[in-house]
Amino acid sequence: MHCQNYGQRVQHSVFECVVDATQYTTLKIELTGLVDEKKIVRFYQLGNNYKTKEEHIGVKGSLDLEDPLIF
Repeated sequence: MHCQNYGQRVQHSVFECVVDATQYTTLKIELTGLVDEKKIVRFYQLGNNYKTKEEHIGVKGSLDLEDPLIF
């Protein structure tokens, strides 16, 4: 529900938000207080150097699919 205040839902739990730096920080703070420690919220900033612009709150990030996977 909080994300809908900043952007639009594109899938069940995927939102696209166009925000300035202050709104981005506020949204992250709001969601940090709501996220269950077993869940994850990811933030992707699009544009140049997008690989360095991923942040998350909640459980540890996922695997880097460009690295070798060993099971």
